[in-house]
Amino acid sequence: MAASFQWWGKESHRGTPVVVKMENPSWSMVELEGPTEEDFILGDSPSHGPRDRKPRGKNAKQLTWVLLLRAHRAAGCLTSIASAMVTLGSSVSRRVASGHTDTDGDNENNREYENPTIKRRFYSCIKVGLWLSVLLLVFELAAYFNGWHFDSAQLRLQYLISTSLGVRGLFDSLYSKWVLIRVEYLAPLLQLLANVCIVLFLVQSIDRLILCFGCFWIRFKKIKPIPKQDAVADLESGESGYFPMVLVQIPMCNEKEVYQQSIAAVCNLDWPKSNILIQVLDDSDDPTTQSLINEEVQKWQQEGAHIVYRHRVIRDGYKAGNLKSAMNCSYVKDYEFVAIFDADFQPTPDFLKRTVPHFKDNEKLGLVQARWSFVNKDENLLTRLQNVNLSFHFEVEQQVNGVFLNFFGFNGTAGVWRIKALEDSGGWLERTTVEDMDIAVRAHLQGWKFIFLNDVECQCELPESYEAYRKQQHRWHSGPMQLFRLCLPDIIRAKISFWKKFNIIFLFFLLRKLILPFYSFTLFCIILPMTMFIPEAELPAWVVCYIPATMSFLNILPAPKSFPFVVPYLLFENTMSVTKFNAMVSGLFQLGSAYEWVVTKKSGRSSEGDLVSLVEKEPKPHRMMSEPDLGEMKEEILHQEKAAKKKKHNRIYTKELALAFLLLTASARSLLSAQGIHFYFLLFQGVSFLLVGLDLIGEQLS
Repeated sequence: MAASFQWWGKESHRGTPVVVKMENPSWSMVELEGPTEEDFILGDSPSHGPRDRKPRGKNAKQLTWVLLLRAHRAAGCLTSIASAMVTLGSSVSRRVASGHTDTDGDNENNREYENPTIKRRFYSCIKVGLWLSVLLLVFELAAYFNGWHFDSAQLRLQYLISTSLGVRGLFDSLYSKWVLIRVEYLAPLLQLLANVCIVLFLVQSIDRLILCFGCFWIRFKKIKPIPKQDAVADLESGESGYFPMVLVQIPMCNEKEVYQQSIAAVCNLDWPKSNILIQVLDDSDDPTTQSLINEEVQKWQQEGAHIVYRHRVIRDGYKAGNLKSAMNCSYVKDYEFVAIFDADFQPTPDFLKRTVPHFKDNEKLGLVQARWSFVNKDENLLTRLQNVNLSFHFEVEQQVNGVFLNFFGFNGTAGVWRIKALEDSGGWLERTTVEDMDIAVRAHLQGWKFIFLNDVECQCELPESYEAYRKQQHRWHSGPMQLFRLCLPDIIRAKISFWKKFNIIFLFFLLRKLILPFYSFTLFCIILPMTMFIPEAELPAWVVCYIPATMSFLNILPAPKSFPFVVPYLLFENTMSVTKFNAMVSGLFQLGSAYEWVVTKKSGRSSEGDLVSLVEKEPKPHRMMSEPDLGEMKEEILHQEKAAKKKKHNRIYTKELALAFLLLTASARSLLSAQGIHFYFLLFQGVSFLLVGLDLIGEQLS
């Protein structure tokens, strides 16, 4: 409600208009508009014209009230910040008190995906660097208070030689020798490594700029794949139109949170039932989950859907083995195309009508890939940052490569393959954990073309916990390196153009899968902190700040609503470089359990019905299962869910914590050299590692 606030005087002048809002539990006052010229004029008589009125001094009470409003706002902000800090502190204390770390093996549902020996060695190297940085910081502080006030430009060998006669005491002698060692031996090597990483950084930045320019050109020219008009007309004509035989596969494994939504979405696809067959490929090893999925399939069979349930007893090859087994069925020869959807994906009813027509009269087209959209992108900070990353991947990388090169990596789901292309490429192979990328590379070497449809979306879920996201990224970055080692000879021998070979080897594998995690971790997590203790080796400010900020701004353009998260995105990507670098090395050199597949945990937020609703529904009796048995099964599932919730907890990630303290130590050392940009970057990056190491970025479990 509006308030006049005339009670401090009897003049007709009303002062600055304000609005008072009732916000439970406190008051909040917001100024609508500032004072105008009429608020500061002398004389209120109507006889005074506009030109006769003279300005007067500001009303003191009016200014006081405005200042009080400003102070109220500032106090509210400080209160919110203080409350957030208290909440953060309590979360940290609970996390530390619980003592659960990423080395614990108490979670039966999350098998260790890294070799313990390799993991301990990597962590030991980080700890050695941490303790060394702490010792060097103490040494540098002692030198600083002993009068060694040098910046990086002054620490030169000639300067030390010219002042060697003035060295006094044991400490000064030791420090001068340390400076000589780092000037003569350590700094040149560190600077060489830094220069190599800077060159790689620039090359990768140029590649990203070219991709962004390509995306801009696609938008400017309104370029998009268009199917044959007669194919679209045939679809609109009804049952007699272009409706080829389509096989739909839903591979899943112990995903009881999302199986209902995916099966329902696929069964509602707008396609003649006589021309479609749905395969539910269940690899679950939990008998209760198997029964629930089988029950769901039988329910849709009774409603007329052309759907079958398949379960493998021997689960070899993970998802690739599951798909390979399904393609060996005798009836597959009757189908021309196969659409694949993971268990958490929900295609729209017109999905096939918007993808399959692209295949008509285009015999060399092997794959049509749709874009992902996310139902839980605003769930927490982790999902928001994932949305930024994946939006750039689809709208820029996939779209540009699809339009200009007719090649990109298959995303493993939300795509339609020509079955002949799969067969010509050798079918699904179980040799890596990225079977989707494997089949895409082999199909490209056989001359098949791909199309990416940026305007066709398929809803899915993002991992909401850091633990699930970390394991997913480990698989996504170790698998390409395994594949690169295996398919490099085939790429070299392939009868394709030199440019296509260059694109696959250098751009697709080396630059975007190997160089990116290598320089991100080495440059910003290792070299930058070391330059604080060896200041003779320098990293320019444009490497530390300006180019990374520009690249982050370009990355966030496909998701403009996420612009406020541009700085957290930059810091989080550098934080994730530890996991990506470790996975890349493991895949490239076959270290650890590089071939183990860990299913990403789903929350089932997008499902219309969950397991609790199953109890409320009245089950339909079927021949394969009696009604009492089904009720007991649901009670057992609910009991298992409650037990699982009690076991779930947030963890402390030791590598990230060690790197956090390493970066914070380096930021403290940078204060001695008065390196402003480097200090702030190291400080914020260290805090980012600290938050991730304490698992405060994703889903919080009580």
